[in-house]
Amino acid sequence: MEAIIEVCDVCKSFGDEQVLKHVSHDFEKGKIHGIVGNNGSGKTVLMKCICGFLRPDSGRILVNHEEVGKKRDFPDDLGIIIETPGFLPHLSGFQNLKILASLRKIANDHTIRDTIQLVGLDPDMKKPVGKYSLGMRQRLGLAQALMEDPGLLILDEPLNGLDKNGVLHIRSLIKDLRAQGKTVILASHNQMDIDELCDTVCEMDGGVLTVVR
Repeated sequence: MEAIIEVCDVCKSFGDEQVLKHVSHDFEKGKIHGIVGNNGSGKTVLMKCICGFLRPDSGRILVNHEEVGKKRDFPDDLGIIIETPGFLPHLSGFQNLKILASLRKIANDHTIRDTIQLVGLDPDMKKPVGKYSLGMRQRLGLAQALMEDPGLLILDEPLNGLDKNGVLHIRSLIKDLRAQGKTVILASHNQMDIDELCDTVCEMDGGVLTVVR
């Protein structure tokens, strides 16, 4: 199988703390890849390096065979949820996504509405995002990641704050993404999410990546 992401001997430190220690791993295309680890283990930093938000101190990362930070600062064809999605609190969900969509002009109003419905929200809801529950913000964050139909998704705790029905809905949605041939990297503290969704699992502990399965 083709590797869509190649992480090659990546190290990253903040001051005296080495957060990533010689991390190397290939993530195959068309699968759901789980990354597990406690807070501070390095998994979110690794995701940020893959996205181009952080630069490794050494080593390199290739996404779709292009080195992140060389030809491109940020990989193309990538949808992201990392940490709590940031939205303008006084605007509705649709208004927020429309502003974000205007940057790249890939998603139109019809696509935005469909994606909001796909994640279980009402595109006509006027409530400002500042009054959304955590679960609603997570759904809107997932809609933002999906609205431009990327082939690669990096989702850091995408089911955080969802109720039971929300978890079942978003798990089903993530499985559908794999069925469409998309690649998902998923971080979750919930072992059931990892067991049910992931084709491969890696563990981050103290900046070291180990293949679990």
